[in-house]
Amino acid sequence: MAEPTSPRLIIISGPSGAGKSTVTRRLLSDCDLPLRLSVSATTRAPRPGERDGTEYHFLSQQRFRELRDQDAFLECKEVFGKGHWYGTLRSEVADGLAAGNWIILEIDVQGAIEVMEHLETDPISLFIHPGGMDELERRLRDRGTETEAAIQSRLETAAGEMRFVHRYQYEIINGSVDAAVAQVCQILRDHQEKHTCSKN
Repeated sequence: MAEPTSPRLIIISGPSGAGKSTVTRRLLSDCDLPLRLSVSATTRAPRPGERDGTEYHFLSQQRFRELRDQDAFLECKEVFGKGHWYGTLRSEVADGLAAGNWIILEIDVQGAIEVMEHLETDPISLFIHPGGMDELERRLRDRGTETEAAIQSRLETAAGEMRFVHRYQYEIINGSVDAAVAQVCQILRDHQEKHTCSKN
């Protein structure tokens, strides 16, 4: 286990199909730092097997609006045009950091930019992508879960998101999950070591 260190906020984002969720899950299990995934809030109904407070904080539309009006979210937005809202609760992040954890926000690019623009301190920000649009399209098609219209919509969104890669501290090309996880974990260890050295 790594030596105790000051808590940090980590942003991981990238296009749909880039493998960021897989990389994040592996980081949580394999990287020797006190990492914890921030649980997002949503107004959509739980899917079979999902538990409140684990996969998401499931909120009513009214409760979500109340929290939004109270500025309780670091970022939030309506997605997929279905009336479902998603957001990152400030309390979820603050409580995790207060407990000494390194908090991971696995969020889309729009949400990441919003968080980075409003935080007083700089998070560690990582943009994960598969190396090119052709590879991204192949991965989306290999899923076998998307209609042609959905694939084209995701590719159009991804092309726009790729234009923001320069806003992140690190660009991770996820050609291999093992290599991407090792690269991200080393980046985080380097930040830990840099912080430890600065205190000595």
